[in-house]
Amino acid sequence: MRKTVIGLTFLALSGCASDIMESYVGKDITAVAVKYGAPHASFQMPDGRQAFQWRTSNTYVTPMNTTVTAYGNTAYAQTTGGQAFYSNCVYTLYGKPNKQNSFTIVGFEKPTLDCE
Repeated sequence: MRKTVIGLTFLALSGCASDIMESYVGKDITAVAVKYGAPHASFQMPDGRQAFQWRTSNTYVTPMNTTVTAYGNTAYAQTTGGQAFYSNCVYTLYGKPNKQNSFTIVGFEKPTLDCE
């Protein structure tokens, strides 16, 4: 059940990171760096584009819930939740050199579903 809820949440949020990345297409790479800091990595692609990558690591912990059931002088406690979920995401934007000695964003790599 919990995995289903998490999966549906990811589906509901899908497109968020892609929409943000797409909004930078046509802009200078410095606009991204001003908002998110310097990229973690940058490297030349064989087709002449430059790839810029940002990395994030996130931890999500589900809430804990304890149910106590009493029968006369005896009580039983059951705790659920408290599970940790980890995600490591890499976001890649592609740029081409421009006249300002910088790079214009020309595309991006669609993030994996758990990074949207």
